[in-house]
Amino acid sequence: MGFKPLVEEYRGGVLENVHYGAISVVDEHGRILYKAGDPAHMTFLRSAAKPFQAMPVMKRRIDEAYGLTGQEAALFAASHRGEAYHVASLESLFRKMGLREDDLHCCASYPLNEEAKAERLRAHEPKRRIFHNCSGKHAGLMGLSKHMGWDERTYYDLSHPVQQEILDVAADIAEVPKDAIPLGVDGCGLPIFALPLHKIAYAYLKLACPDLIGDPGNRQAAAAIAKLMNDNPDMIADRKFVCSALLRDDNLSAKGGAKGVYGIGLRKERIGISLKVSDGSEQVWPCIIASILERLGYGNQATIDRLYALVPNEIVNDGGTPVGERRAVFH
Repeated sequence: MGFKPLVEEYRGGVLENVHYGAISVVDEHGRILYKAGDPAHMTFLRSAAKPFQAMPVMKRRIDEAYGLTGQEAALFAASHRGEAYHVASLESLFRKMGLREDDLHCCASYPLNEEAKAERLRAHEPKRRIFHNCSGKHAGLMGLSKHMGWDERTYYDLSHPVQQEILDVAADIAEVPKDAIPLGVDGCGLPIFALPLHKIAYAYLKLACPDLIGDPGNRQAAAAIAKLMNDNPDMIADRKFVCSALLRDDNLSAKGGAKGVYGIGLRKERIGISLKVSDGSEQVWPCIIASILERLGYGNQATIDRLYALVPNEIVNDGGTPVGERRAVFH
């Protein structure tokens, strides 16, 4: 599949585990500057698609139409972890937009974060659709459908105008023919698309540098959602997750997705980065991303330090005793 070793994990000096994958780094012309593994590996974006799925919503300025705060509108691109502040913003968003939680297509669940889930269980609360990490994205698509007079309840269907607009955005941003984009169904029940890894990097570069986008509506929408993400990083994931740690850096646009896919755009450097961990691990994201930034000579050491603080390369046991290490080994 064109994967190479990205991270090795050692315990007691013995190689215990290897995470394989692929990395692509592109310039503003879409040319591949650096690669590890196959940069053409076809990759479902999963939740890394959310900024682009939110662009039709931002093109109509649904946030302004319904008087949403920046925190509320940022949830359109979020994989929120179900913390109390996420839920409060979602409930406010649903009230302002006049939406019904029961109309969400994503299933009822408990929050992703363990302590947030435990709080709901201690309170004997049932699962809710609004707790699902994709509920903000779904709300945006429902709100757009309502605003445009489209059927709000079938927004998840591939033939629905909102889904076709999302595919139009993906084709435009990645510069691929719409009918050549492979499709599947995401974990939350929405259509999801796949792109070659280097095209994901190119799309994230354009998210960071929307002047590279030819279509004026898409350009404005990309700038709007990217700003919301940087202005409200804790809404995109939580206070202790990779996406939020990267988005605290105003030079970066960034979002990860299930099964190990990640996209990053660098504004000043005008380069895009994408990666796919073949076993789907998210735990090794900080090691890989920090190492990529170091190898590119990235100037904001605070961003790199935040990544290593999230998941240190030193491996400890359940009692906190150092027992091994992880190493980025790609070239």
